[in-house]
Amino acid sequence: MTTSEIKVEIIHKETIKPSSTTPRHFKILKLSVFDQIASDVYVPFLFFYRHHNSSVPSAEISNILKTSLSKTLTLFYPWAGQFQYNDSIGCNDRGAEFLEAQVNCPISRILDKPDAHQMLFKQLLPAEHMGLAKAAGSGNLVLVQDSFFERGGVAIGASISHKVADAITGSTFINTWAAFAFGSSVVSSTTTGDHQEVVKFPAPKMFGVPISLFPPLDFLNTHHPVVEYAKEKCMTRRFLFGASEIAALKSKSASSTVPNPSGVEVVSALVWKCAMEASRSNSGFMKTSVWCQAVNMREILAKPLADKYLLGSLVGLSMTKTLLDIDNQDLLTLVALLRKGMEEFKENFGNGISGGEAFEIFKEYGNLLRRDDIETYSRSSMCRLPFYSADFGWGKPLWVFISSADIKNEIKFMDTRNSDGMEVILTLKEEDLAKIENNEELLAYSQPVQQKMRTTAKL
Repeated sequence: MTTSEIKVEIIHKETIKPSSTTPRHFKILKLSVFDQIASDVYVPFLFFYRHHNSSVPSAEISNILKTSLSKTLTLFYPWAGQFQYNDSIGCNDRGAEFLEAQVNCPISRILDKPDAHQMLFKQLLPAEHMGLAKAAGSGNLVLVQDSFFERGGVAIGASISHKVADAITGSTFINTWAAFAFGSSVVSSTTTGDHQEVVKFPAPKMFGVPISLFPPLDFLNTHHPVVEYAKEKCMTRRFLFGASEIAALKSKSASSTVPNPSGVEVVSALVWKCAMEASRSNSGFMKTSVWCQAVNMREILAKPLADKYLLGSLVGLSMTKTLLDIDNQDLLTLVALLRKGMEEFKENFGNGISGGEAFEIFKEYGNLLRRDDIETYSRSSMCRLPFYSADFGWGKPLWVFISSADIKNEIKFMDTRNSDGMEVILTLKEEDLAKIENNEELLAYSQPVQQKMRTTAKL
């Protein structure tokens, strides 16, 4: 059966409301400046589960998912509301859209060669399936979809507005939903009693903390985006780094300046080095290169926040620039540059960041993206987040798919299932990806997944 013969059919759609009405004094929630700056897009999460108890009808599983989602929305009450301009959320219990789908093949057909079916994954994500991928500013803040495969197997897809969720808050939401489902689930025979993760539910007052720390800016009350992306033909490909390869990279990249580099630092340095080499080879000259790292502001502030899973979109940007000749840019140098960039970001903003400062950082980032003489790479890491802990009652996911946003030079990091390796998802110009996938140094530490995904990506 080819990908074109695999069909995803929506068989049911409804709106799930919170299980309890939101109190009147929680009806309006102001956005923080980071929420205002965040793009009007949905953050996609897709979880694949191999089996469920075949004696339990799919309809019963859907009821469990809907009931547990309703309970989860009561805790995450702003996510059941809707935006009021780019200023606040009306917590009106509008609810989340829930789709149920059937797929005409076993889930093994997908998981055995996942990269051969990436276009199909868009049909397992509710925002993509409903044609709402770019309507996050006006639609429901949360869309979910459960897709049932032949002979057992479930995919849980969630599309959550980036203005209310980054990777940390998204993983918190999914794990909270899974915990409620697990508590009421009748479909697990092997995992009962082995569910030891403790999900820390957010208290309602926590939603107001980011606003007190990062007040909104009045001139951002319109939906005009701070960062805009132009379209360009690109391709996406995954590279898998094993534990031993990451350890070897750490050893090779250690120096007196950075004696103990992290896995994310050394893989970032290697990918950056190979990307610069590909760009120079294709353009014929060395461009200024900027590596932009998404930064979790919860870990940057000198005064710890009330909870590291504080809800909202709290993503800053650390930008590291190199003007050196590519021949002198070894891994030690690049790791040191990346570490220095993060240390400077912490030094500058460890005691807080004003709304104006946050706006200027993202404004500079947007300006960099528009410059032809500068190659800007955007890296976000979802490593060490508990995506693989999301057990809805039939075991932990076999694979968590992180979708590319189809943005040129976008780079995403994700743990492998056993947490000792790393997936790197690259979206580059076609000619740059063709060079980088044959880079001997990159291939010495990683395994490229054979199937590439063509996109009309954004610049």
